[in-house]
Amino acid sequence: QVQLVESGGGLVQAGGSLRLSCAASRTYAMGWFRQAPGKEREFVAAINWNGGVTRYSDSVKGRFTISRENAKFTVYLQMNSLKPEDTAVYYCAADSRTMETYTGGWNIWGQGTQVTVSS
Repeated sequence: QVQLVESGGGLVQAGGSLRLSCAASRTYAMGWFRQAPGKEREFVAAINWNGGVTRYSDSVKGRFTISRENAKFTVYLQMNSLKPEDTAVYYCAADSRTMETYTGGWNIWGQGTQVTVSS
């Protein structure tokens, strides 16, 4: 069974940076979603299998960068200029044919990692 293992979450002050990692067992299109308390899980970013195509939500565009290292089957989410509203559990997702922005378009999920941004 394919597993996604996330790491890199934590507590950071507003304006700071964090990098999340997600390790898979093979190469897929991969993405990141997040879910804040009391809110639905929302799309953050996605990257195709070779890194040639990326996609971002408007709320993170220009601040977050998704990238991948296929030799390690790992995808990264570099988060800069973090804001308190970025506080959420961040989930890695894999295996989406067209890098969908809705959760139902992805077949494999990680367990989530908490990101907390203090003001």
